[in-house]
Amino acid sequence: MLFFGGDYNPEQWPEEVWAEDVALMRQAGVTIATVGVFAWSNLEPEPGHYEFGWLDRVLDRLHDGGIRVALATPTASPPPWFTLAHPEAMPVGADGVRLTHGSRDTYCVSAPAYRAAARGIAAKLAERYANHPALAMWHVHNEYGTDCRCDATAAAFRAWLQKKHGDLDALNESWTTAFWSQRYSDWAQITPPRATQYLPNPAHVLDFRRFLSDELLSGYVEQRDLLRAANPDVPITTNFVQGGWVSVDHARWATEVDLVAVDHYPAATDAGAEEETAFAGDLARGWGGGSWLLMETAPNLIYTSGRMHAKEPGRLTRHSLGYVARGSGGAMYFQWRQPRGGAELFHSALVPHAGPDSPIFREAVGLGRRLRALSPHVAEAGPPSARIAVTWDAPSWWALQGGGLPSADIDYLAAVQQAHRVLFRSKLATDFVFPGVSTDLGDYRMIVVPHLYLVSDEAAAAFRDYVANGGRLVVGYLSGIAEPDTRIRLGGYPGAFRDVLGVRVVEWHPQPPGVEFPLDNGERASRWSERVETAGAETLARYTAGVLAGAPAVTRNRYGAGSAWYVSTALTDDGLGRLLRSVAEEAGVAPVLPGLPAPVEAVRRGDLLFLFNHGIAAATVPLPGPAVDAATGRDRGDTVTVQGGGVATVRLR
Repeated sequence: MLFFGGDYNPEQWPEEVWAEDVALMRQAGVTIATVGVFAWSNLEPEPGHYEFGWLDRVLDRLHDGGIRVALATPTASPPPWFTLAHPEAMPVGADGVRLTHGSRDTYCVSAPAYRAAARGIAAKLAERYANHPALAMWHVHNEYGTDCRCDATAAAFRAWLQKKHGDLDALNESWTTAFWSQRYSDWAQITPPRATQYLPNPAHVLDFRRFLSDELLSGYVEQRDLLRAANPDVPITTNFVQGGWVSVDHARWATEVDLVAVDHYPAATDAGAEEETAFAGDLARGWGGGSWLLMETAPNLIYTSGRMHAKEPGRLTRHSLGYVARGSGGAMYFQWRQPRGGAELFHSALVPHAGPDSPIFREAVGLGRRLRALSPHVAEAGPPSARIAVTWDAPSWWALQGGGLPSADIDYLAAVQQAHRVLFRSKLATDFVFPGVSTDLGDYRMIVVPHLYLVSDEAAAAFRDYVANGGRLVVGYLSGIAEPDTRIRLGGYPGAFRDVLGVRVVEWHPQPPGVEFPLDNGERASRWSERVETAGAETLARYTAGVLAGAPAVTRNRYGAGSAWYVSTALTDDGLGRLLRSVAEEAGVAPVLPGLPAPVEAVRRGDLLFLFNHGIAAATVPLPGPAVDAATGRDRGDTVTVQGGGVATVRLR
């Protein structure tokens, strides 16, 4: 069964509204509601005094309506009484300022009082609801990622460092503390990275972000184990949130959840929103090993810089089915009913302030019917498959957010998104691999490596073996530069990939923003250039101007049974697309459905084919064989017409 529903906050409404909620959920075909995410102050209004009666009635009412529940532990928002009693549990910023109560995420995950209180409320919920018939899964916390630099965090950080490095000599060597007289002679001298005179030590900063990921994970695991002990048959997860501020390595966390659950909010209002949806779905599927769940997205709004954009008719359906096509076990939203007050009073919802007599609710009703009809077919189809992968590495992202880099315009996420975007536009199915977590690169015919700044010796060897055994590797600039502790690989860039690429980079030439320059093959580039020396590689394109005129810009090296390309500059989307399509063609990788009209996207899950028309005009799509409509079972022949802004789902015979 595909999940369809989202965050339900009955504690924000009078009880007489609850009956209408369940009736509307049934009308829309809602199958699951996430309950209690921000309800701690209602569940425990005073220390040790619990009020579960209202939650009993909510869960019973949902169960009677045939709606299952993802029951949350509300530990992302401690109640006011807790922070008044334990001000030391409030987070401290890098500037040393302790925050005050008044928003969400007002906690320090290393504070003993917070951890004890979180375990306490989780244990009470487990004791009361672990065997409730409505319970489908546990939803621990909400969007882990809160940062703190307090003394409790400092003590936990030092303990983590001792476990990782063993002794101070090893830490000093790893952090290169001889630079600027930073050598530590006592563990007590080490604090979290805090505001300082000039640039901080990048190894110190990176280790702290890795620590935060592990420390937040330990908080999750404490709650998970309490819930598991109460009923081992109920799945447990937490909702991953993506962002440069989030010090969580989701690829590592993925093994600790029963189901990878992801929150995703596209930020573009043009076709970029669909590209972001595809990116998020493919990345989440990689974390989840093929399956995952969209836990939150905005049903009727897109949050872009400075304003909220109302989604056009059909876009809720198109985005939701886009996630399902890419492996999600359903589509869930924040939130069910738009609130009358509070900090996010205009946040998107399935039931807006206008009520159910609204375009978004009517579209949700239709979407619910489609998901119900698709459920059995999706269960049989399995996840999508791809023969191309892009690398993802959170620590490389964190390292490239630091100061002291050759350019202030380095953007890890943008580089990875560009690689995925041009493959998406080329209609080529794409997976993700995580070389910082596992050196198993799978059996992909082609791997693209954008901004993989940190590379271990083991990962470097895995990439060499991959190419030697016939793989096609496309490496972008700023890859293979440093070891996992940020120490630079000497001898020329890109250190970890020099031998497999057959090149040596001796100088970087970052370019000003907005300045494009030509290459001799007709392509244009920007932002970055390098002095590349070939050491066995052939030159495919050269720089044509300035001090690098005539120097290689794009190269190819034959290595064993495979080949490796190096791109030393930032090509335009069109240019990178042409390069990656040529490599894919050589690798024998074809689009999911050749010959598609430009605005049409195809995603295949087994014999189930999703066709998305992101354009305005209807498009007729030739199918690879006879097909039937996945929802109705009617014969569709060997072509299907997809209306503008619409989605067609067919089963191939």
